[in-house]
Amino acid sequence: MCAALALVVSAVASLNIALPELAGDLGASQTDQQWIVDAYAVVFAGLLLPAGAVGDRFGRRGVLLAGLVLFGAAYLAGTLAGSPEVLIACRAVAGVGAALIMPATLSIITATFPDDERDRAVAIWAGVAGAGAILGLLISGGLLELASWQWVFGANAAWAALALGLAVRFAPASREGAGAPLDPVGGLLSATGLAAVILAIIEAPVRGWLDPLVVGVLLAGVALLAAFVLWERRRRDPLLDPALFRLRGFSAGTLAITLQFFALFGFFFVLLQYAQLVLGYGPLQAALAMVPLGLTLIASARGVAPRIAARTGMRLPMVGGLLLIAAGFAWLSRLDAGSAYPTLLLGLVLIGSGAGLSTAPATAVIVTSLPPAKQGVASAVNDTAREVGGALGIAVLGSVLADRYAAGVAAATDALPGAAGAQAEASLAGALSVAGRLGRPDLAQAAQAAF
Repeated sequence: MCAALALVVSAVASLNIALPELAGDLGASQTDQQWIVDAYAVVFAGLLLPAGAVGDRFGRRGVLLAGLVLFGAAYLAGTLAGSPEVLIACRAVAGVGAALIMPATLSIITATFPDDERDRAVAIWAGVAGAGAILGLLISGGLLELASWQWVFGANAAWAALALGLAVRFAPASREGAGAPLDPVGGLLSATGLAAVILAIIEAPVRGWLDPLVVGVLLAGVALLAAFVLWERRRRDPLLDPALFRLRGFSAGTLAITLQFFALFGFFFVLLQYAQLVLGYGPLQAALAMVPLGLTLIASARGVAPRIAARTGMRLPMVGGLLLIAAGFAWLSRLDAGSAYPTLLLGLVLIGSGAGLSTAPATAVIVTSLPPAKQGVASAVNDTAREVGGALGIAVLGSVLADRYAAGVAAATDALPGAAGAQAEASLAGALSVAGRLGRPDLAQAAQAAF
């Protein structure tokens, strides 16, 4: 379970570390880069709830194995991608596989462990999720120092094959909701509604927030999500019962997870580009720079959070963790083109400690709110909160970054020839490439300052 979970989590982190090289090789704009990352997250988030229900009904082990096969095949195909569009498609297919994998890992754990061991098992699961991101960064950073970004995709395909072998050997059969009907209409409404909202947020900086297409897609997404809520309220066996959110613990846990991963996914998307393209770190150096965040997250999730929760309940570690994350981001707002690593380090430690403190209690509250027959859906709600928060974080923070970068670099690119100017305006990686070709250090400095 842990190998499969780490694979899914590392897929986001490993891609983020490869974005600068990938963007230069494929000519990907800032918006293209958002889609390369978010295609995975949007499909992943949109399909988690129906995938969890499918696992409850037909067997979580089989769903896990199918997801690993699909995930590995998508990443293997990604090694052959020659354009941003093909890579986006591969990432979307990988998102389908991830949606099958992730709820199965947690629901098998929560359905297998007895009540007195479940909270600790969930804490370990949460710690592995954090460790998987750092492991993905380190492996990808090392590969990028020696080879091209395609090797990052190949490594993920190999990892999927390893996890598949382990799951075939060790994953127990788990199915307790065989009689529960599926809800394809609810799944379609939730997936398309979320995808439409994310599409509008990502495209808005390019087209403008008042562009008819952006406004229309955004309104359509909101309408589809509203229809999903109404549809679920009328069903006898809903995919996600809106009444669950009347439970204070369930709603608080879901909100905590969503806010946390909104911040973390957006943070990684921006910071890893900042470290490599502004501070000049190599891929492995940038990955190593993130290690303190992972170490503090694991220590906090496995050691500190369970002890505090056992003494005070779940509220204190959840709220305290979110406050630590907020403090870390407030500190990191001081970063500029000349910042030294100690400034970055303190922010990483605060964010990692807060994430570990908040994640395990929030996850435990969510999964213990539902009976064993609904553990696939409980796990999917937890994972959906992660991925919805993450997808929105990348979309919102990435769009703000793209908008501010385009405005900040415009003056420096006005005198450039058409193709070079367009490349420099599209992304920081493009601007640095143009500056290197034309011998324009002033353009590089202006682009880094705009970023």
